[in-house]
Amino acid sequence: MDAIEAIKSRRSCREFLPDAVDKAVIKDIIDCARFAPTGWGKQPWEFVVVTDKAMRERIAEIAYYGRFIAQAPVCVAVYCRPTTFYLEDGCAATQNILLAATAHGLGSCWVGGDKQEFADKLHAPLGVEEDLKLICLIAIGHPAKPAGKAEKRPLAEVLHWEQFGRH
Repeated sequence: MDAIEAIKSRRSCREFLPDAVDKAVIKDIIDCARFAPTGWGKQPWEFVVVTDKAMRERIAEIAYYGRFIAQAPVCVAVYCRPTTFYLEDGCAATQNILLAATAHGLGSCWVGGDKQEFADKLHAPLGVEEDLKLICLIAIGHPAKPAGKAEKRPLAEVLHWEQFGRH
């Protein structure tokens, strides 16, 4: 799958088959994340990959609106060191993970973490240093059903030339 196809076909997936994801595929997905753009070349990201079912269930319990993480065979916790652009860098790495998962034929879903009340509650269970910032949690796995078509605003509505309001 080429990059344009991955971008245009990626959808959030919250229902997964129980099948494991090959470790080499997970490593490739994280490898893609580290190629994300980063402010001043800081690369503040750290990725905690969780495949243990009990730990995924614990994460899902803590991250209350990410309950589906319990059934996804993989959860990636994206953390960043507190740099000037940690949030932008972490989000760029997250997008690379989502697109790489799609390119590998996997489903994924981004669960927000930065500034969420549960973010600090995951430090201890994941063994993460206290100064790191949780950017997000990403559920990854084989989709239980085909992705639906997403309703997107038309290009003509969101594209502005030279000034806002000029289409």
